[in-house]
Amino acid sequence: MTALRTAHGTRRTHHGRTAVFAGLTALLAALLSGVGTAGAARATPVDTRTPQGPADQDGGRAARAKGVLAQVHTAGRVKDAGSTVQYSWPGVYFEGRFRGTGVGVVLDDSAADYDVQVDGATVATLVTPGRTTYWVKGLRDRTHTVRLVKRNDTPWDTSAFKGFVAAPGGAVLSRPAARDRQIEFIGDSLTVGYGNLSASRDCTGDQVRRTTDADVSYGALTARRLGADYQLNAYSGLGMVRNYNGGSPDVTYRTFYDRALLNVPGDVWQNPGTWRPRLVVVNLGTNDFSTAVNPGEPWTPDSLAAAYRTAYGDFLQKLRTRYGAATTIVAVGAGSFAGHVQQVVKTRTDAGDSRVRYWFLDDSGLDFTGCHWHYSAHDDRLVADRLASFVAGLPIGW
Repeated sequence: MTALRTAHGTRRTHHGRTAVFAGLTALLAALLSGVGTAGAARATPVDTRTPQGPADQDGGRAARAKGVLAQVHTAGRVKDAGSTVQYSWPGVYFEGRFRGTGVGVVLDDSAADYDVQVDGATVATLVTPGRTTYWVKGLRDRTHTVRLVKRNDTPWDTSAFKGFVAAPGGAVLSRPAARDRQIEFIGDSLTVGYGNLSASRDCTGDQVRRTTDADVSYGALTARRLGADYQLNAYSGLGMVRNYNGGSPDVTYRTFYDRALLNVPGDVWQNPGTWRPRLVVVNLGTNDFSTAVNPGEPWTPDSLAAAYRTAYGDFLQKLRTRYGAATTIVAVGAGSFAGHVQQVVKTRTDAGDSRVRYWFLDDSGLDFTGCHWHYSAHDDRLVADRLASFVAGLPIGW
């Protein structure tokens, strides 16, 4: 069997079989041009004003600060606007605590899908909920945890979360503590979790959006295995220097990396000072090399490889400057770009950077039954197991 893996689809040949890319290319064009299709909201609009809850009677303290971030824990790249927080990246999550028989989730998002989890169990999936409050009711009258997570990537849109509200007689409590460990994942659609819940490799754009679940991507699973907070800074279809099939040549992943809001040119995420990951995992290169260079593109195979290695090295230096010498950077190699990543890592280690490590992604046992030959949920679990095992052997010092 031979395979040409793409982060927006894997062309795999076996006894003459070849995957079809027409729908995939159209979806990528939509992602890169800022065009998205919103589905129907599945939540009931109600009053979104946040009530002030009474003091917690079981040892906690009710959240009294006005801002959303005073009542929730998040590690994602969010823009704080006081009564609301804005964000774009997939997998952004908000965690809170409340006392009472119900909780409301206040959202303004007509593009993304979400999971609502109470006490560790998913109780609802919200499809493009719009401007609404979704209520979870009928709970036992005690202290509960609540978690909201953005399932998919919607880079053409800005999402907004306005906090949790308690049902009458209850209270939103002080936010949960941050985890001691932090991991940042940098990548493309394979890191997003693109179509990983799909029952078929052939997917329409809408099916991709409904079956993408960043919360069970390999990054999210790895972080949970290691007890870490995390960011999934992943953008489908983009590469280090060349995007899938040469599309949108005026931008690359590096164009968007610094942003909080992906659809706002020039936006820069302001680190509140709490994001200091001791581990960064970079998995970029699939889109650069997954398709042959097309006529009219400014590359030859050799010049593309050279530009990729140079840009990759510069990007690693950017991460080193941003996070300091104590942070371990894992550079992932797979398929046709593995040797280039290995060469970049060797150059850095030869120069004295001992905390850049190369990890070859072993894809044995993966079935690639997600949309357009992406990872399935089964594959994400296998990759997470292998990555967590590798990370556990590193001298990270956390």
